[in-house]
Amino acid sequence: MSDTGNKPQVVLGVGGGIAAYKVCELLRRLTESGHRVRVVPTDEALRFVGEPTWAALSGQPVATGVWDAVHEVPHVRIGQSADLVLVAPATANILAKAAAGLADDLLTNTLLTARCPVVFAPAMHTEMWEHPATRANVGTLRSRGAIVLDPAVGRLTGADTGRGRLPEPAELFEAARLALRRGAAVPDLAGRRVVISAGGTRESIDPVRFIGNHSSGKQGYALARTAVARGADVTLVAANVSLSDPAGARVVQVTSAVELAEVMEAERADADVIVMSAAVADFRPAASVTSKIKKSGAAPAPIELVENPDVLAGLVAARKREGTGQIIVGFAAETDDVLANGRAKLARKGCDLLVVNQVGGGRAFGTEDNQAVVLGSDGTAVEIPYGPKEDLADRVWDLVGERSPR
Repeated sequence: MSDTGNKPQVVLGVGGGIAAYKVCELLRRLTESGHRVRVVPTDEALRFVGEPTWAALSGQPVATGVWDAVHEVPHVRIGQSADLVLVAPATANILAKAAAGLADDLLTNTLLTARCPVVFAPAMHTEMWEHPATRANVGTLRSRGAIVLDPAVGRLTGADTGRGRLPEPAELFEAARLALRRGAAVPDLAGRRVVISAGGTRESIDPVRFIGNHSSGKQGYALARTAVARGADVTLVAANVSLSDPAGARVVQVTSAVELAEVMEAERADADVIVMSAAVADFRPAASVTSKIKKSGAAPAPIELVENPDVLAGLVAARKREGTGQIIVGFAAETDDVLANGRAKLARKGCDLLVVNQVGGGRAFGTEDNQAVVLGSDGTAVEIPYGPKEDLADRVWDLVGERSPR
């Protein structure tokens, strides 16, 4: 890391897209969290947000061309001194130039001289993102170790809606932070498709009430963010989670256990790794009434329950039936006899790894931290000490990597 006040050195490249206005908030988050940021906008970016804004928010001079302050050799020095280069928005034009190794402005020169992690946050119209040329350029950049986030789905310019929206600044900040955290580590999940479930299912009793659980989805989202930072193609199946979509992950929303099972079945086919961190209700009402149940003065009628699909066991059975080499990770939330119950569940489910954690009393559900024991089908048991959920997530990916074909 650079030694300028021991602050991480971030180069924020800004492309010429309307989403440049959102990058002002990203810049503010980076500077307020102790990062030293040098903004390198393209000429086209300055048509959307002017140089004074970038200078005021960063507290640094804004580099705009290779001929500015030539004695400092900016086209080389800026990239050499960086701990992270983050390009947002990364237009189709920037992706094409970077993939081809062109160096016709200060930003593309910086990309060629940087030897630190490089993260691209694309933003463009859906048709441009889906064009074979763009997809090929993205594949090339990823094959070289760059992290290219998938854009979000939402409102674009004009009346258009679709995939191509720049992720929200808070999630881009998290992506930058995790890339800095990994430093020069190789994106070891590059080329891998992972499917992660998160949150807790809800089983409708009537239009107002449901049977559910306390899972917030924070651990599953930490798994998704860290997988993106390690280069994976991530699909996140979220059950009733009120968190921002992780930058770079494709998110599918579900409500009930049946819906979760259906989506996981649809997504599993070409997945290299499946992680079932969602808390799935074991039972659901046999019937959900269409009107709110009212008090009548008499004792309420008992709610008849039926068993929900065992999603994890179903995924393992499908793998066995089809003979695929998927790695499947399960989660077990236990309140007592944690290890004994965990080992019994691992034997029943047949997954490769089972992350066992104790819940209740303010532990695990809804918190920022977690601890667990990861049981392996080979008899191993790895303790993960109490700490941030992203630490646990990274350790899980380490263990997945040890079991993946090389």
